[in-house]
Formats: sequence, structure tokens, C-alpha cells
Amino acid sequence: MDIAPRPAVAYIRVSTERQGRSGLGLDAQRDAIQRFAAAEGFEVAATFTEVETGKGQDALERRPRLRAALAAARKAKAPVLVAKLDRLSRNVAFISNLMTQRVPFIVATLGADADPFMLHLYAALAEKEREMISERTRDALARKKAEGMRLGNLATLPEAAAKGRETQRLAADRHAAEVVLPHVEAIRRSGVTTLAGVVEELTRRGVTTARGGAWHVTTLRRSLVRVPLG
Repeated sequence: MDIAPRPAVAYIRVSTERQGRSGLGLDAQRDAIQRFAAAEGFEVAATFTEVETGKGQDALERRPRLRAALAAARKAKAPVLVAKLDRLSRNVAFISNLMTQRVPFIVATLGADADPFMLHLYAALAEKEREMISERTRDALARKKAEGMRLGNLATLPEAAAKGRETQRLAADRHAAEVVLPHVEAIRRSGVTTLAGVVEELTRRGVTTARGGAWHVTTLRRSLVRVPLG
């Protein structure tokens, strides 16, 4: 007997007005949510899209579409689906506030089994990373200013590029440890042992690479090198 899909409410957010006008990021989030819903037996009953910075503990007050999504999910007794945790927030206090709304949240990249404790943990890691990046940027600018170097000087471009690559590397490492590895371990426990099989299952679950791309055996192998399986 076929099991009827469970209802869910989708929430999509971009962080700047320019991105909202261009649609940048909206389609990718929508596609990830739809793939996840199809794989996990959900049917998206409504989608709420928002353009908002999302910074601070009171960000919920500035997100009318998120409040509407919460109300719709509460009425339908359904969870709210988001593509990635940062589409809600990287602020731990904000995530904690959401957990008091009595509406379950499911993050596609983390899987259906990620409980509120795990959401808090991932949010804390993301918040700490953001603080460390901001602190390194402030320190670097302060050093350059103390050395008398005019900010924006072309001579600083190689250093800026190197810092950008380092930031990308750290983000890729975090994505591999927090997102990819838990899914891969769960897939292996289900009996899938080949890289090709893991790639197929990651795609079915709607899990993307750190840059939001599709998985291939080579990209999965590189990702696992960052956090090798035990």
C-alpha cells in the first residue's frame, strides 16, 4: 500500500536585496528542498521566500515570511524545510528562539534525523567561524594601517587572494566534517560500499558539495580526504 506523503512548508531566504531581485540562490534552494522532500516522503504544501539580512538575535522580528511559514507549519502540523542551516541563521540565540516555536525544522543538507541539539551545535560552529573570520579580517586591516599601507593598494591583492582561498578551504573542511561525513557514514551503514553508490545516494538525498554543486566520484574522494572515514 502506498504511503501518502507528509506535508511540509518550505522556507527560502537570500540575504541581500540585489540577490532577491536577481533570483541568485533562490532556485538552488528550491531545487534542494524539492529533491530532499521527494527522497524523504514529504510534499511541499507552501513555500515562503524572504529577502533579509538575518543578523542578530531579533532577526525573527524582521522576517515576516518566516513568521508566516511558522504559522502555516503550525496549522498544518508540519515541519519547515530549509536547504541549509545558514538560510535560517548562524546565530545560536536565534536558532534557540526558533526551537521554542513548537515547529520542527528540517535542514536538507543535515538530513531528516538531525535533532534540535545538532542544529544548535552546527549553528554554534558556524557562528564561531564567522567570528574568527571577522576577527582575522579586522586584525589584518589594523596591521596594514599601522604599517602605513593604504587600504585597497594593489600590492595587497595577492595577500587578499590568499586569505580568500584559506577561507574557502576552511569552509570546505567544515562542510566535509559537518555535512558530508555524517551522511556518508549513514549511507555506508545501510550497505552501500562503493564511492559511486555513495555519490548516487548523496544526490538522491539532495546533499550538495560545499559550493552547492553535484557530486562525482572525484569530488567525493577529495572531500573524504579532508575528514577520512574511520
